[in-house]
Amino acid sequence: MRMLTTKNHFFGNIVGHVDGIKDVRSLGSWIGAQFDQQLDWKEVDWIKKRWGGKLIIKGILDAEDALLAAKTGADAIIVSNHGGRQLDGASSTINILPEIVDKAGKLVEVHIDGGIRSGQDVVKAMCLGAKGTYIGRAFLYGLGALGKEGVTKALEIIKTEADMTMALCGRRDVHDLNRDNIYTQK
Repeated sequence: MRMLTTKNHFFGNIVGHVDGIKDVRSLGSWIGAQFDQQLDWKEVDWIKKRWGGKLIIKGILDAEDALLAAKTGADAIIVSNHGGRQLDGASSTINILPEIVDKAGKLVEVHIDGGIRSGQDVVKAMCLGAKGTYIGRAFLYGLGALGKEGVTKALEIIKTEADMTMALCGRRDVHDLNRDNIYTQK
């Protein structure tokens, strides 16, 4: 109920503070102009060298791109379709994950986001070879419902679900999870 009575939040750190940004339409145009559509793998290598730290590349949905990311020296990749916002016909991340792990998983650490809503989803992704998962929506729902306590509660629920799922798979350690722990159609 508290959420329903709060004022709408609206990019207050940009709107009114950046020249030409006065409303949602101008904000969208400005955001679009911030992304370089010409980025290529040589530039990723250049970024890695200048950065000097760990480099994680997000948005990989193709095994060949995963191999290219590994060759540029990426420390990890995140299999992600950005929530389907950029390309609504893109493969779901969980469907493409096994192919990417098979082709590039020995060269680069593979993580996944998108569609991870429960502890069972975390376990499934790890069975398919992900070394890590990213969860957003469940935490946002918890935050919206109960604030900080809601985020903690969401994390507790996901952990309990993951523990239960692993127990039902006969596993105690995430490192023992593999594709034999899930049913897949052949």
